[in-house]
Amino acid sequence: MEDLKLKYDHIFNLWQRFIHDIPFTDSGIISQDVYRSWQRSKQHGIDPYMHEIALVLDRDSLARRLRDNSAFIELCTSFMDNLYSLVKGSRFIVALFDSDGFLLRIIGDENILHDLTVGRFVPGSCWQEKFMGTNAVGVILHTGKPIQTFACEHYAKLAHRYTCSGAPIYNPHGNLIGIIDVTGFYQNSNPHTLGMVVAAATAISNLLGINEALARSHAADNLQKAVFSSIQEALLAIDNNGIVTLTNHSAEVTFRSSSAEMLGKHVSDLFGEKNAHLCSLVYNNRSLTDREVRLISHDDVATDYTLTCNSILSNQKQVTGKIIILTAIKRSRQLVTSMIGAKAKFCFEDIIGKNPSFLQNIELAKIASASNSNVLILGESGTGKDIIAQAIHNKSNRKDSPYLAINCAAIPRDLIASELFGYEEGSFTGSKKGGNPGKFELAEGGTIFLDEIGEIPLETQIALLRIIEEKSVLRIGAKKIRHVDVRIIAATNADLQERIEKKTFREDLFYRLNIFVIKLVPLRNRTEDIPLLVEYFVKNLTQNNSKPIKKIHPDFLAALRKHSWPGNVRELQNYIERAINISTSDELTVDLAHQESFDTIGTSAAKTNLEDIERNLIIQMMNANYSRQEIANKLGISRTTLYRKILQLNQMMFSNHKET
Repeated sequence: MEDLKLKYDHIFNLWQRFIHDIPFTDSGIISQDVYRSWQRSKQHGIDPYMHEIALVLDRDSLARRLRDNSAFIELCTSFMDNLYSLVKGSRFIVALFDSDGFLLRIIGDENILHDLTVGRFVPGSCWQEKFMGTNAVGVILHTGKPIQTFACEHYAKLAHRYTCSGAPIYNPHGNLIGIIDVTGFYQNSNPHTLGMVVAAATAISNLLGINEALARSHAADNLQKAVFSSIQEALLAIDNNGIVTLTNHSAEVTFRSSSAEMLGKHVSDLFGEKNAHLCSLVYNNRSLTDREVRLISHDDVATDYTLTCNSILSNQKQVTGKIIILTAIKRSRQLVTSMIGAKAKFCFEDIIGKNPSFLQNIELAKIASASNSNVLILGESGTGKDIIAQAIHNKSNRKDSPYLAINCAAIPRDLIASELFGYEEGSFTGSKKGGNPGKFELAEGGTIFLDEIGEIPLETQIALLRIIEEKSVLRIGAKKIRHVDVRIIAATNADLQERIEKKTFREDLFYRLNIFVIKLVPLRNRTEDIPLLVEYFVKNLTQNNSKPIKKIHPDFLAALRKHSWPGNVRELQNYIERAINISTSDELTVDLAHQESFDTIGTSAAKTNLEDIERNLIIQMMNANYSRQEIANKLGISRTTLYRKILQLNQMMFSNHKET
């Protein structure tokens, strides 16, 4: 006590000299942090003889600050209580401040609490240096370090009776978020008090770190669960012992079990004895990607899936388990077809015409759309067979499923089977690893449009007949069939009856296809529709054109109606597009029609000459042993187009040989 009194007197003497600007020599009894704080306090203009704390929040402001810091106060309460239990009865208080130096909570002995209240040491009081001068809280806010301010080290004389021991509280990011302080009469001060306060502040900071780590862990866990739930494929996570540790909703549907029933279960028990081969795939492979498998349910229902399995690695690159993903093949096919744009665009509302025979065909097509039976569309090139097929699909109950259009004449004979039915890995040289689904598999649940059906080779027609009769497809090189649900709409401009007589088209396939037969009227027999079509084409073709057509002269339309249109609607569309491009005004006139007729004749002749030149070039390069790819590159065409041209060339040469 004697030593504390001497210390008090010595520091008080220094304080007085500093306050009155009297030079003094410090013997090291006050720290540099305190002395610099005195200097800052004088610069702030603090009144050292103030009678009460300068700033105290009003009731509403205090309520807001307490609400904003409620979680922090709750976290610190037990530490404050434990700290107070160590100093209780020694006329000490324990106080908690926020990052701005405002007092949030105070507990302590009644005698000192009452004494402090007189000077407004109450919740809401602010202890920043610019309001209170030197004090433990204010210095910590400036330095970020623990400190004990003894009696006269406080700049304001009203605090000279107390010793304050304070320590900063930091969050896991290194930001000061509060201060904990123990204050008592200076006569009871002890240097060990600061050590207890520092320990409490450190413990609070550590708990904040633990809580944040737990929050991150919970957030990561919730994110993982959300990601798993959003995945539409059946997903399982297993540990190294094969125990299921995580599932999603799709897995519940696939295995007909709740997550609670699956978690903790061994994966072999989940798959069951009937699917033991799947467990072997999972156990014996570090990773699998899209392996096609068949899952058999408890009631012997078989469903085809693709299986993907990858190892889960720890930070030390040790395998801790596996992720298993089962994708229903039907869904994966739908995803593929949506990605490649397998969708019909046209509806019956888009079809233009008023010719009675044409409208009768449209009504028959609408009736066909309500059925799942096959449809055969007959008509010349350019009559819109593909548009009718799309309209039938879009009005059917398959409208939300894939629509795939295949031009059978555009695919080489030796490739058409693999294109339509798919193939297994290793079935031929150059086959894709893992095999490849055919168009029928990709069109699962939807519609496939086979244009130029008459060009399909006889051997392929047999496989097509199997699909129609058995609703199943056999990939090239495969041993097991795959069930498919696909509606077929076929089209041709050829005389199939004639081809049946010539044995190039199977009669049984013809009768399987012509459940609904729609014979489209050529444009020359529905000339009353030409004005409607021209109006539509002009509007459609000039939407993004810098010179819109505002008028169509009646004589122009009359001239068009006199033309035979061997290329039908497609030829008319091309004709109108050319007319728009060469027009010098905003009106299509009869002069333009006559000019365009001559241009068309010239173009046709030039086209014929070019085709002759191209055929001769192909023959010359083949005789010179050029590869198919080299010929295609030199002509600037695809290899598929080259195959088609070679096929046409062979047919032409065969016909010429027969005539001679």
